[in-house]
Amino acid sequence: MYDHFLKQFILQNSQIILGVDPGTLAMGYGVIAVNGRDIELLEMDAIKLSAKKDHYERLHIIQQRIITIISTFHPHHFAIEAPFFGKNVQSMLKLGRAQGVAIAVAMQAGIPVTEYSPRKIKQSITGNGNADKEQVWKMLQRIANLPPASPAFDASDAVAVAVCHQFQMTSPMQDKQSKAERKTKSSWENFIANNPGRVR
Repeated sequence: MYDHFLKQFILQNSQIILGVDPGTLAMGYGVIAVNGRDIELLEMDAIKLSAKKDHYERLHIIQQRIITIISTFHPHHFAIEAPFFGKNVQSMLKLGRAQGVAIAVAMQAGIPVTEYSPRKIKQSITGNGNADKEQVWKMLQRIANLPPASPAFDASDAVAVAVCHQFQMTSPMQDKQSKAERKTKSSWENFIANNPGRVR
């Protein structure tokens, strides 16, 4: 019972970010709670999808699991890794469909969606866009006090996506960009208000 109330307290007093690493046989997800500079891992796992199942059936499983995760944690943000562009067109098509299903569920729930390239995620976490998965995991352990045991990389990659999104939201460059966008928007709105006849 204590764990239940503690979880509810965290969910109500933190920014919750759901990170997803899309895949057709394993889709990793990680949920983090952010309170100030503190990052706490709430859950990380991978949705295992049997290769024996029809592709459309796997998409349905992804849809249902993402719905469950969202209804459990009520994330404020949804971050997802962009598909890696490989040479196998069929694999890319299936991966894109899996990503699209997850994004559609988040959008249906009214959650803002942000997509990050694999290189951007690695750069954000380790400072090196070419870092390997083990390096990323070790840095995540330091950032969020994660357990020493190495998880399935589908799951740890998803946590990296969520942490990357948090870093992007709080970076000084992001703040400068947001202010510049607000200033540009304000200037444009003032121009329209003062020059209604020049806008068609």
